[in-house]
Amino acid sequence: MIGSEALRTPTRGGRAALPAGLVAFFDAVGGIAFLSGNALRTAIRRPPEWRLISEQLEQVGWRSLSIVNLTAVFTGMVLSLQLGSYLARFGAKMFVSRIVGVSLVREMGPVLTALMIGGRVGAGITAELGSMTVTDQVDAIRALGASPVRNLVVPRLLAVLLMLPVLTIIGDLVGVLGGLLIGVTELNLSAAFYVNSLLQVLLLEDVFSGLGKSVFFAYFIGAIACYEGLTVTGGADGVGRATTRTVVAASITVLVSDFFLTKLFMIAT
Repeated sequence: MIGSEALRTPTRGGRAALPAGLVAFFDAVGGIAFLSGNALRTAIRRPPEWRLISEQLEQVGWRSLSIVNLTAVFTGMVLSLQLGSYLARFGAKMFVSRIVGVSLVREMGPVLTALMIGGRVGAGITAELGSMTVTDQVDAIRALGASPVRNLVVPRLLAVLLMLPVLTIIGDLVGVLGGLLIGVTELNLSAAFYVNSLLQVLLLEDVFSGLGKSVFFAYFIGAIACYEGLTVTGGADGVGRATTRTVVAASITVLVSDFFLTKLFMIAT
């Protein structure tokens, strides 16, 4: 059974002596791990209908495209403008494309895309599942013999896992184009020189590093959002609080995990 009772571990024994915030943190981590394991088993043994997955793919991917592109293009433009004006003092503005491109592909592209998806999609998943939880729709699904994990959690988690890497690639390309626009119009660099200079230093391992991060970010966002949605209590006010927790927790998790993933990929390469 997956619900607020099944996902929350009762406080007992020495846990009573721990700070309430620490207990809540470990409860959430344990609940997310339990939900993730259940979702993985369900996805392997009884995959959900493709219709449910395709609906979430559209919600996560297509409907997030505009905000991802908007964030990426202006990030690339700002980076190019700032770095270009600074490097021009040393006669090194020809290196702008290399710095902007590699920074976007390895770090800023995956992180900013994940933050946008965490804010938009993560909040939406929590609000949707939370509303279903407080109105007993999740219990009704269970009463009919269906699995809430199979029908609600797995499609959303798969959609985020599939679409965030795709959105990251698109965001990287749009960000590089934004930097190219500034390089041509403001820094007086030719488009051919800008692109060739970037391609000389950009490696496949840079691309795979960014994509690898996006997969981890996608899991964190989807798992946190689904857990918070299924453990909502307190009616409409509880849904609002859970949505806020999702955005905050997903954003912090993305930023903290980015450091450790960066260190891991640096060691691996």
